[in-house]
Amino acid sequence: MAQEKDGLKIVVVGHVDHGKSTVIGRLLYDTNSLPEGAVDKVKRIAKETGKPFEYAYLLDAFEEEQKQGITIDTTQIQFFTKQREYVIIDAPGHKEFLKNMISGAANAEAALLVIDAKQGVQEQSKRHGYMLSLLGIKKVYVVINKMDLVDYSESVFHSVVAEMKEFLSGLGVYPLKYIPVSGFFGENISQQSDKMPWFKGEPILAAIDLLEPAAGIGNKPLRFPIQDVYKFDDRRIIAGRIEAGTLTVGDEIIICPGGKKTTVQSIEHWSERDKKQTVSAGESTGITVKDEFFNKRGEIITRVGSEPIISNRFRASIFWMGKTDLVLHKKYKLKLATQEVECEAEQIVRVIDATQLHATEVVDKIVLNDVAEVIFKTKEPIAFDVFQQNHVTGRFVVVDGYDVAGGGIVIAGEKIAIAEKMPTFFGNELTAHGDIFDEFYYDVDSLEVTKIAGHSNVYTIGDPIKTHGESFDYPEHFDILVFRDQVAIKIRSGKVAALIPFSEYEYEAYPLVNGRGFGIKANSTLDVQDIFKDYAGIDYNNPQVNAKFSNKWFFFNKYRKLTFYFDYII
Repeated sequence: MAQEKDGLKIVVVGHVDHGKSTVIGRLLYDTNSLPEGAVDKVKRIAKETGKPFEYAYLLDAFEEEQKQGITIDTTQIQFFTKQREYVIIDAPGHKEFLKNMISGAANAEAALLVIDAKQGVQEQSKRHGYMLSLLGIKKVYVVINKMDLVDYSESVFHSVVAEMKEFLSGLGVYPLKYIPVSGFFGENISQQSDKMPWFKGEPILAAIDLLEPAAGIGNKPLRFPIQDVYKFDDRRIIAGRIEAGTLTVGDEIIICPGGKKTTVQSIEHWSERDKKQTVSAGESTGITVKDEFFNKRGEIITRVGSEPIISNRFRASIFWMGKTDLVLHKKYKLKLATQEVECEAEQIVRVIDATQLHATEVVDKIVLNDVAEVIFKTKEPIAFDVFQQNHVTGRFVVVDGYDVAGGGIVIAGEKIAIAEKMPTFFGNELTAHGDIFDEFYYDVDSLEVTKIAGHSNVYTIGDPIKTHGESFDYPEHFDILVFRDQVAIKIRSGKVAALIPFSEYEYEAYPLVNGRGFGIKANSTLDVQDIFKDYAGIDYNNPQVNAKFSNKWFFFNKYRKLTFYFDYII
């Protein structure tokens, strides 16, 4: 059996009309990677339409694209050298199509940035350079094309190199090579060109063979986003794709963002010959775990000690391509790995002019084709990584309505919002926040009552909660009415059983507490209806009205008490 070659994905970008498609077409032609008869077919079409033959036409899958003379879609093409297999990701050059470039470039390990020797560095050349920086692609070759139009001039080549170096260095992008070529005539594509004896470097094919693939994702921390959970007989099979690391039967795992720990019980298989004990990055699989948690799509399985960042806030670089502007505090949908969650732009840190690297820092919106640094806030905590550490869990898109309106990468996690530093419950597409685990202490030295925040775990349906603390003692079965979120949380046998909106809640004669753990003076369906009615009319900005409502319906010492303490602050 022949030894399998390493693979490498390369994105090719460049200003429209700089000959990017011609360079790719020539690479395919010179490596004999085209389907049989493809060249003859393109030559025939060119003759019938009265156009000269162009290698760029080899990439155009649709007649409409040929009529326009531009490529309008992201195309992935395979070709081989003696060294390895390549996947070329052809990203369009027009501003309108940069959306496609993002989705294509985000999967690439290396890039060819094509520049027209005669036209020099253009706006889109700089914008594409910025996008490569944004996406963290460090293995970059600048291909200076159409050298035939400047008589293969060494001085023109060095002039373009100097201009591009000055710009890219400001982005932290340092191309490994600058290669002069003529895509149309095949100069410096697969063979050293005798038209440019002054250039002592390698042609493109030899140069890309020198690139080293990135370290294997199998060696990175485990990232297994849950795609779905299937029930077969008595098994709940967690399905998804291993995006990084390896997973073995018997491994102790943690499921984020909730933090539930368990052990891998089995790796499922269709037939005995497919049975295995370990799965690795790139494999789609199904597993069962020891504990019967309520797992769901979007959660990420990893190992203790190598968890992703968990927060409801993160800082990101984004490229906006929406039909309408991105504005602060508007509700959008964020998709990251298999997670989908409501989000909003909490702060626009700065908008960057990608051609001049000028930053505008006092802005309240992001317009079409803007590159910006933004702090996003999500409705509930999510799990993610910084993009440089893991591309899959560090890359996201923003959906406005039904349209993908923006794409970006995570720069850093931000501290969880202060209002969210409390337990978060979510399930049935509802989210509620409560501080029922806070402790209340009476300091015998200062003679003051102080509340100390409890833990800020995330709970989903089926998770056990803490029912006993130093200053609280809840029953095994009770309901939490979280007024601020208008959600009722049913606790049964010390576990989260359900989340229900107030509009659908029915009193079942179980004890009631509010989101702070105070007992509720309600003992019937009528009482619950009355408290909901009173709450709907309350003005929480009026402390007197607030206190009157609280005195009427809440009492402290049902499930809570004051614990006497001295010097409780550690």
